[in-house]
Amino acid sequence: MRRTVALYLAAFTLCLPLRAADPQPEAPSLTIYNQKFAIVRQTVPLDLNAGENHVTFSDITAHAEPDSVVLRDLHGGGGLKILEQNYRNDPVSDGLLLSLFEGKTIDFQRIDAQGHREIVQGKIIRSGYVPHYNAYEEYGYQYQAAQQAMTSGGSGQPVIEVDGKLQFSLPGQPRFPSLGTDTILKPTFDWQLQSDRAGHKVAELSYVSGGMNWKADYNIVAPETSDLMDIVGWVTLDNQSGKTFENARIKLMAGDVSKIQDNRNAGGYVFAARAALDVNGTPPVTEKTFDEYHLYTLERSTTLRDRETKQVEFLRAASVHANRLYVYDGFQLDPQYRGWNYENIRENANYGTKSNPKVWVMLEFKNSKSNNLGMPLPAGRVRFYRHDSDGQMEFTGEDKIDHTPADETVRFYTGNAFDVVGERRRTYFRTNSQERWVDEAFEINLRNHKTTPVEVRAVEHLYRWTNWEISQKSDEFKKNDAQTVEFRVPVPANGEKTVTYMVHYSW
Repeated sequence: MRRTVALYLAAFTLCLPLRAADPQPEAPSLTIYNQKFAIVRQTVPLDLNAGENHVTFSDITAHAEPDSVVLRDLHGGGGLKILEQNYRNDPVSDGLLLSLFEGKTIDFQRIDAQGHREIVQGKIIRSGYVPHYNAYEEYGYQYQAAQQAMTSGGSGQPVIEVDGKLQFSLPGQPRFPSLGTDTILKPTFDWQLQSDRAGHKVAELSYVSGGMNWKADYNIVAPETSDLMDIVGWVTLDNQSGKTFENARIKLMAGDVSKIQDNRNAGGYVFAARAALDVNGTPPVTEKTFDEYHLYTLERSTTLRDRETKQVEFLRAASVHANRLYVYDGFQLDPQYRGWNYENIRENANYGTKSNPKVWVMLEFKNSKSNNLGMPLPAGRVRFYRHDSDGQMEFTGEDKIDHTPADETVRFYTGNAFDVVGERRRTYFRTNSQERWVDEAFEINLRNHKTTPVEVRAVEHLYRWTNWEISQKSDEFKKNDAQTVEFRVPVPANGEKTVTYMVHYSW
């Protein structure tokens, strides 16, 4: 015997009464990925007959991926199977109901010239309803054009016959008959389930859903003249899924998980800190390595409402020692050379002569337990603040950081120095095409207008060819990679320092 059971979250206990000995449905659980999707897990109480059963279940998100559904009997045994699943995601609306009553006459309520309500009858010739928006993305423009032509003549306007005359608008507010059995109020799974026995079952439903995301944000506070910092971190949960999750158990997955994004959703420096303890001594968020990623668990269940963002503090670290860096990258790319390759720029005398005067201010610290850190943390935005001498906190910069392993050196950019400037000037250029070489020399002038000395890291990019050597230099340098060198230059207070070098390219 087949039976239709309507399942709605607010009416579980009415539609599917549980026997007194049965536990209440467990709270839902979520694993939210910072790639704009989540895994939803929730229990579904079922009263089934032996054999086939027709069940509709509507307590799902509006962005469920139907082909990701897994439904299993929590008590095991393998006696529950989905024979057929239909996913319906076209909830009832004025437009949909107009389309369901095409060719029929219904009542419309309107206000006459004297302000009185009156009822007129109109026959729905064409509803103007344009369904299948998801199919538009899947099947492309030709499908969209054909569908619109079929359903609305391409205009999107309804056509109503009133008193034998046609009009391209509704004559009033439509008053529909009662809902038919084929209409839905929200997205629904329509299942044909096979059960090995009659009786009550508690099943677990899992599926992938879009419309959820999370991110990390970090606030760093330091005194005016010290680089001993306090770090506070938040996770922000965002639920735009169309469903509220009451008292949910939430986990957050950090890492670059491979997830194929459909067309509808297509659109480094790192640091970490130690988790804070709440008043009960329990971390509000715990972390563990999971496969090739990091999994963070919120220790308290929380309600995540639809269209809500929620912040949870997940770290608090004090007295983190950092070093302030001044970095001067004097090369400034002229836009006319954007996209040029080695052969284009190799012997071009004008390339690389434009100078950037700004000196970057950066902070660097070790993400280690000895520095009151050492916990892997996810990518996020870092905001930097300093206390002024009067105690007021001032914003002094922000940057983004990538996913952070423990025991790494962390560096991020906070802005440009006001009192330290640089100037890069080319002083020599010579090329020999037949012998295939280029000689080029630069002068880097660093000026410090502060009352204290600073060290500036002057970064130079050897961009003309992969084979090079520094033939002359005024200061020692460090080779950062195959085409980057760095001069660490001490600049006295209210003074300046000039660095010169010549590079020889050959091919």
